[in-house]
Parts: sequence; C-alpha cells; structure tokens
Amino acid sequence: MPVQTVGPFPIQVFWLIELLIVIALVFIAFKRPIYEAMAIAFAFTIVMTGRYDLFWPGLLAPTTSGLFYIIVGFLVFAYILGQTRVVEKLINIILAFIGGLPGGAGYVSLFGSCALATMTGTGPGNVAATGVFTIPAMIRSGFPRHLAATVEMAASMLGNQVGPGLNLVAFAILSTLYPDKYSLSTFWLGLYIVFGWLILQRWLTLLAFCKYYKVQPVPKEERPNLAQALKEGWSALLIPVFILGPIIIDSVFKTTLIARYGPDGAKAFSASVLLMAAGFCTFYAIIVGRKEIPGGFNLNSVFAMFRDSLKGVVPVSATIYLAYAIALVFQKVEMSEAIKTWFLSFGLGKAGWALLIVVFTAFLGMVLPGSSQVAILGSAIISTGAAVGLDPFLVAIVMPAITGVMEGMTPPLALAMYTAMGIARSKFWETAKLTYVWVFAHLIVTFLLLIGVLPIFIK
Repeated sequence: MPVQTVGPFPIQVFWLIELLIVIALVFIAFKRPIYEAMAIAFAFTIVMTGRYDLFWPGLLAPTTSGLFYIIVGFLVFAYILGQTRVVEKLINIILAFIGGLPGGAGYVSLFGSCALATMTGTGPGNVAATGVFTIPAMIRSGFPRHLAATVEMAASMLGNQVGPGLNLVAFAILSTLYPDKYSLSTFWLGLYIVFGWLILQRWLTLLAFCKYYKVQPVPKEERPNLAQALKEGWSALLIPVFILGPIIIDSVFKTTLIARYGPDGAKAFSASVLLMAAGFCTFYAIIVGRKEIPGGFNLNSVFAMFRDSLKGVVPVSATIYLAYAIALVFQKVEMSEAIKTWFLSFGLGKAGWALLIVVFTAFLGMVLPGSSQVAILGSAIISTGAAVGLDPFLVAIVMPAITGVMEGMTPPLALAMYTAMGIARSKFWETAKLTYVWVFAHLIVTFLLLIGVLPIFIK
C-alpha cells in the first residue's frame, strides 16, 4: 500500500504538525487553559484522522485505566500535604541539617523541593508550596534574586519526573507498545534513578553558583533547632518511605510475589500498589497534620479540604485524561509506526537520535506543556528510540525529563520560572539567562542517560 504524503511529509507526520499548531494556537494565541486546548485537540484528532468510530472508545478508555486514578489520588494527596503543613515540617528538618553550610538555603530549596516533587507531580505547584519559604531564605543569605528563583525552579520541576502525572501516560504508551513486558513498579523505580541523576546535576550546578556568588550560610537565628525540628516533624520523614517501600518490594521481590500469590496476584499487586500508597499517605497526612487543619480536626473541616482540592485537581486531571485519550487514538491509527519509518529514513544512530530528541523537545517545551508532548509524541519517541537500538524502557523513563520537566524551565512557557520570579521579585532577562544554564546542564544529563553513559542499573 503506497504511503500517503503531504509535500515531503507522510500524512501521519502532517497530522502531527497540524495538531501541534492547534494546541499552540489555543494555549498561546487565545490564552485558554491547557485542558481546554487538549479537549479541542482530542476532537481535532478525531476529525483530522477521519476515525469518528474512535470518539467514544477513545474518550472512555482512560476511565478503565488504574493509572488515571493514581494521578487523581496523588493530586489530592499533594493538596492535603499543603493544608496540613507537613511540607513545612519537612523543610524545617532539612534547614536544621544543612542550613549552616555556605549556600545552605539553596540546598534546602533543592532537597526540600525534590522531596515534595516525589509526592505531587507538578512543577509550578512545588514552587508555590516551598518557594515561599526557601526563596526569601536564599535572598537573606546572599543569593541574588534571579539565582534564588532559578534554584527553586530547577528543583521543583522534577515533580514531573517522579510525581504521578504525565509519566504514567508514558508508562501507558510503553505498555501499549510492549504489552505485559514491564511492570509499573519497575518503571517507577527507573523514574527515581533518573531523578537521582538529575538531583546530582542540580547539586553540582548549585555548588558552582554558590562559589561564584560567594553565598553565605543561613543566619543561625533563622535556623530551627535540629532536635526541635525532628521532634515536630519526624512523622513527615515517613511519607517517602510509605510511597517508595511498596514500589521497591514489588520491583525487587517480583519472583517472591509470584511464588506467593501466583502471576495474577503479583500482577494485581503491581497494578494497585501506587493507588494504595496514595490513599494511605493522604490518610496519614491528615492524622499527623490534624492540628494544622483549617477549622480544626473534625468531619466538616476534612470534607472542606477535599472539596476545596477540586479547584486544583480537576484541571490537571482533565489535562492528563485527554492526553491519555489522544495517545490511544494515535495508537489505533498506527501513528508511531508511520513516524518511525519516516524518522529512520534520516539514517541517524543512537547518539544522533538522542541529541535530536533532547534539543527538539527543549524547543517544543517553549510553547507546549509536557502532557501534550507525551500524548502526541510519546509513542513515536519510544518506537524510534528502539528502532535505532536504544532500550525502549530507558527512553520511556527519560521521556518525562525531556518533556514535562523541561516545559516549566524553558522560556517563554516556563511556568515554574515565572512563579519563582514572582516570589523572588527578580527581573526577567537576568533570570532567563541563568535559566538557560540550568536547561543546558539538564540537557547534557538526559543525553548521557539516553546513550547509556550514565547507567540506570535496572532492566
């Protein structure tokens, strides 16, 4: 069957270009929320491909996936964390430990925001939650305002790497391309390994900036007493354990679980482990933060917290839902296969492909959110990476880092940068110049991960 083309492009690639333009127009030119842009994009995808039979199946399919409910569960959990001030207690412990180091406020921002990132799945939200504490502390200890803003931005955007969100859409795409080959827990562990490399990169970058700007420690009178901070906040330290513990058990002890519960039981455990973790951690945050709940610890106040969370949870959930629906339609029209064939005609090797992808997604992140990039390009990125000889699992776990993490850091979209600028009251151009330093360092690490120079230690 001859390949349909529009000019130099296969028809599927032309569809892709059209869809990117539609989302960019709605989101940037008409300044509509991204969930509205994604809703229009879904309808446009159906009309563009002529597959009207996929409208209802595509729209309803995400409701049958446990991945979507995991995202909603963790978004609610992130809101409850903020309301119960558990995050503030965690930051106080980190501040007591390392605030006395030169540039200590920056390290508090780095590790505090990274800790919150493991739970929330958002970048700008992390900046708002932790930046109100860390950015003023950085400025008081000698950080230039534009440096304080970019440190918080770079750390907070890691929420899109490990916090449930577009990375689960990436796993759904990987599972569609390679059914029953990868477990969610192993995938999640891979996300954390990439997360670890990115933390190391940010720590080294911050260390260089602190030496260059001769930043001082946090003043002693502003650092909490370590014993008091641990007494008040030790319970907050258990939350990452409750999230990571079941994931590690499921990934590392897969053989034991199969022997104990059988293949179906082990598969059910793997599918539900994160959803259970979200529910348990939400309940735990309410209990340990009960004294901080607005209105007191009673049924009405707890209900009000969950009700008020909808204003933040629903828009993000809708965006992810529609991204998943678009990805499913693309899978049905074999978009990834057509794009892979076209892409391979360029004759790129592993290094050439990796360089092209990290640069391309960086530029795309200037105008498009990561969820849109994963939905539209996810299957093509994974399949073309595999076709040039890269491990598709590796490509999938790095993909959130080159899409979702980058979109909050790369001007002009850079929502996390603008949020941090507002708190720091820094000037745009000074902040943007430092932002590109963070972006360039991030690109180097993701490139080295994709070509295998930096190991991920798991298969």
